[in-house]
Amino acid sequence: MKSPLAYPAFLEDIVKQERIRDFTKGPILGPLLAFSLPILLALFLQALYGAVDLLIVGKYAEAKDVSGVAVGSQIMMTVTGLVSSFAMGTTVLLGQKIGAGETEEGGGIIGTAASFFALVGLGLTVLLPVLAPDIARVMQAPEEAFAQTSRYIAICGLGFVSIVAYNVLGSVLRGLGDSRTPLMTVAIAAACNVAGDLLLVAVLHKGAEGAALATVISQTLSVLISFLVLRKRSFPFAFTRRDLRMRWPILRRMIRFGTPIALQDLLVGLSFLVILAIVNSLGLTASAGVGVAEKVCAFIMLIPSAFMQSMSAYVAQNHGAGENQRALRGLRIAILASSAFGLGMFFLAFFRGDLLCGIFARDAAVVAAGTDYLRAYAIDCLLTCFLFCFIGYFNGLGETGFVMLQGIAAAFLIRIPVAWWMSRASGRLFYIGLGVPLSTVAQILACFGYLAWLKKRERD
Repeated sequence: MKSPLAYPAFLEDIVKQERIRDFTKGPILGPLLAFSLPILLALFLQALYGAVDLLIVGKYAEAKDVSGVAVGSQIMMTVTGLVSSFAMGTTVLLGQKIGAGETEEGGGIIGTAASFFALVGLGLTVLLPVLAPDIARVMQAPEEAFAQTSRYIAICGLGFVSIVAYNVLGSVLRGLGDSRTPLMTVAIAAACNVAGDLLLVAVLHKGAEGAALATVISQTLSVLISFLVLRKRSFPFAFTRRDLRMRWPILRRMIRFGTPIALQDLLVGLSFLVILAIVNSLGLTASAGVGVAEKVCAFIMLIPSAFMQSMSAYVAQNHGAGENQRALRGLRIAILASSAFGLGMFFLAFFRGDLLCGIFARDAAVVAAGTDYLRAYAIDCLLTCFLFCFIGYFNGLGETGFVMLQGIAAAFLIRIPVAWWMSRASGRLFYIGLGVPLSTVAQILACFGYLAWLKKRERD
């Protein structure tokens, strides 16, 4: 007789399908691509959360709702990215321990991460709704869309503990070499988000508020599924309820790895918010247009982002095993594979940006503004293939301090000044967006220089 607590069949299948992946032996390209593909698809589905919100709001609501969702979701992406980047410390630490064969600390690492990020999630769940109007004001949300922006941030903030939990569970699984389980769980949640948007926005006409509510409900479902799967997983180490507490030596190492990544992503994310604030001062059409373009960019950058996360796990295991030359070979292979995809995305975004922007908006002026801004991002498609692989490589080595410094320097010395100056000199969105590829060029040069320095240090 089946137990009433038996898992649904599809969850049992997810648990059985994936095993702990060892990157330290055998071929490189095949396993790396096999690991990257589920990450890419999971990132695609995560991007759909905001994109579907904007798509359905753009089709069934007004321009003020489009602007509210565009600005609000950009803020939520920045905060979510901060948490996800900080959780990368868990991926790196867990991957290095597995690569070195020192698995006895695995349970403590997972338990410490779960306890620490539970506190972070609860804190943000309280703060974001309270600060929502102030955040919208700082972002110079257009007056017509101020209320929609504030409500979108407040509602998403109320469910932020689920967003934190999902990202932490994903970081743990990727550290174990499992990229398929996060894909399965987010796929289910993405389908629920689409259904929720159609009901709340298209049928009940709740606008930006309905889009935010659908996002929160679907993220919560994703966390519940991830937790159920994780409970059934077999680990290469002991993990019990007693591990669910903060161990300060482990937390210090996680913070040492994660803080530079999180700080860099926070400040880089803030630089994009500053650019959005600059654009918002140009009016509602420019604000909505850049918001639409940013949604398209979220999809364009998925492939480099997938390779970055894969490289972090791959390099962490090889570095832990002392296979640094193998890690470097993986970097070269990842750059070549990522660049092949980046070239195709460049042509699509640069020459047919109107089709891409037209997916998310029906207003011709908004589509034209988004297309103009997107052309600058298309140039960046050719460059991020190099940059994101480098960042994943350095993260896996634990060289997160360099990652932080190069990202912050490029954002505040190049990206923002170029955007501000171009907004005053021409006001055209294409020129404002050129700060992005220019800053990426500087970051790539810095990465090559730092790699050469690391090689010299290793020889000496």
